[in-house]
Amino acid sequence: MKFRRMIGAASAGALAVGIMGLAAAPASATGPETTYLVLAPQGAGTQAAAQRVASAGGSVVAAYDQIGVLVAKSTSSAFSTRVVGSGVESAAPTSGLGTTLIDDDITEAVAAAAVQATGDPTGEPLWSNQWDMEQIDVPAAHAITTGDPSIVVGVLDSGIDATHPDLATQVAKDQSASCIGGVADTSQAAWSPTTSSHGTHVAGTIAAAINGVGIAGVAPGVKVASVKVVNDDGFIYPEAAICAYLWAAEHGMPITNNSYFIDPWEFNCINDERQRPVWLAVQRALRYSSAQGTLTVASAGNSNVDLQHKFTDSSSPNDGSYPVEDRTITGACRDLPAEAPGVVTVSAVGPTEQKSYYSSYGQGVVDVTAPGGDTRFRTGGASSTITDAVLSTVPGGWGWSQGTSMAGPHAAGVAALALSAHPNMSTGQLASFLERTATPIACPDGVYEPRPGYPATCTGGQRNGFYGAGNVNAYNVVK
Repeated sequence: MKFRRMIGAASAGALAVGIMGLAAAPASATGPETTYLVLAPQGAGTQAAAQRVASAGGSVVAAYDQIGVLVAKSTSSAFSTRVVGSGVESAAPTSGLGTTLIDDDITEAVAAAAVQATGDPTGEPLWSNQWDMEQIDVPAAHAITTGDPSIVVGVLDSGIDATHPDLATQVAKDQSASCIGGVADTSQAAWSPTTSSHGTHVAGTIAAAINGVGIAGVAPGVKVASVKVVNDDGFIYPEAAICAYLWAAEHGMPITNNSYFIDPWEFNCINDERQRPVWLAVQRALRYSSAQGTLTVASAGNSNVDLQHKFTDSSSPNDGSYPVEDRTITGACRDLPAEAPGVVTVSAVGPTEQKSYYSSYGQGVVDVTAPGGDTRFRTGGASSTITDAVLSTVPGGWGWSQGTSMAGPHAAGVAALALSAHPNMSTGQLASFLERTATPIACPDGVYEPRPGYPATCTGGQRNGFYGAGNVNAYNVVK
């Protein structure tokens, strides 16, 4: 396929040209092998950039000619400065720029006995625990459609367990790949989960089968593809995310779910020289993905911060790459991919459709909300009620989890149902339709603090900072 040719043959060819066309790089100080993002001028291709990579003492790992981005490796300590010049706008190391998945509460698993399949989600053995599906009118939607099997939702996450009984018929294996390291690997061993249940949980919310076993997903008629971006240490590096956006776009995925942020700083600031190349490369990839017809659905984050206003981030970076520092977050900073243009950003609500205590928010940032769970609302934060989290698939069974990571796949599943019922929608039309069919939720009065230490203030009217246009609704998009 075109994409794999670009990653393999094109990268090797570009590197060969660089080696033949330029003199060998003079000796320089060496250190550990480091991965870099190298940005060519937009629209200029990557051949000249590949030549500079070679001359600066590096090697090309992957070439994304579509967006003018190379993934390179080098042991030269001067690589990032020497590579910049004609054909290269900027470069930045990504070592130390990995971030963990959006921080969710993963809780204990549950057992389920199989019963006779009914084709009705309410007949699934664990349906009585799926308050989230009732909240967004999934049973009424399934009376009309469970989704078109030709639609594949890309799950950019930690891998999907394709042997799980609720997912065995749901995974598009031929469209799955690992993007760890910035290069696509289509072997099932590569894109299967190893150390995390997160991607399997997300996949079940989107498309767990109605088969008389376990749970039902929002859109059990569609398929999911595992596009693995989380390494065994639980980190997501920019090169993996960029590879994944392009893989999904070039393999016909009209929707992707993204429950993470990129970089160890929760917010990427374009005026920060450490982050600017990453900021630009990710946005190029997202623009390309949108132009190819892929809608990106992203979680708003679990920091309970107002993404619209200035505030101080005192928890980044979170991977030990640099000392934690206080940074004032301004309009120059973005939570990527959630705050990138064209992305559907999703906040989280609990069983009562109130903002989950942890969910970040922001007028003009949050587009819609969806069930993410809130285990603390019943007791005012004093103790946790596990069944108020979201139940879904995990390797080896089923389990509860909560977070905006759980809200995102509800929205992605509803988007898949919408596209099934209205197959000719563009990405922009689909995003708008999700908002227009959402159930509006009004702002609470005054300061909202359902759990002590988590205050928040909602602004706006029918469309507001907590809930955007409202809670996604599966029935409204198909009726």
